Amino acid sequence: MKNIWITGASSGIGNALAIKFVKEGWQVAASARRENLLEELSNQYPNIHTFPLDVTDSEKCKTVFNEIINKLGDIEICVFCTGMHDPKSERSLNLEKIKKIMEVNYFGTINSINAVYDNFKKKKSGHISVISSVAGYRGLPTGGGYCASKSALTTFAESLYFDLKRYNVRVSIIHPGFIKTPMTDQNDFPMPMIKSPEFAADQIFKGLTKLNAFEIHFPKQFTYIMKILQIMPNWLYFKILKKGMKLIGR
Repeated sequence: MKNIWITGASSGIGNALAIKFVKEGWQVAASARRENLLEELSNQYPNIHTFPLDVTDSEKCKTVFNEIINKLGDIEICVFCTGMHDPKSERSLNLEKIKKIMEVNYFGTINSINAVYDNFKKKKSGHISVISSVAGYRGLPTGGGYCASKSALTTFAESLYFDLKRYNVRVSIIHPGFIKTPMTDQNDFPMPMIKSPEFAADQIFKGLTKLNAFEIHFPKQFTYIMKILQIMPNWLYFKILKKGMKLIGR
């Protein structure tokens, strides 16, 4: 039986992904801050093992990973899903909130990667996958901190790909579009082509276990539009976004 470590597993994509992998016959090490939600998950699925964790604590990340190895023996894949967003605070340029977003989304993920880095290099196998977002492709309105954190994750993963390829360790980045989660429930604007966490979990499972691409992105109808916006000259991108904001009354 293969093993996977998933952070951010108490809700949203991480939760759906944990359930997807366990239904496919994997053992899941599930981490998140909210212990009560993790316990509910493990009570429902015996092969989901809970390891509470605040990813902003770098030393705790290392301790938890060692606990996982001691219990499960090995980890084939790590998926780091932890993330936060606060669009209301971003509108007012709340500096403390933006720092918190970067601390959780970016540095929290780096802490998690750091916890497994030496182990994967030493055994010359493994797969590190990071959940970013299409919001990391370009800056979006009322999302400066969030977009910056996701863009940073994407470029970090690209660099990590080169660093770990020589050790036979796979690195991938996941760019979802709008997925209905407690985080996106905070948005007060129309979210085109929004999908369920279960849809996201199916796409990620396929990308991690059946394909060998660096980037996993979905839904394709939406992400390809975002990719076109990504390569547009600034003047055209700003013009299109400005028109789009007027259409939704922003």
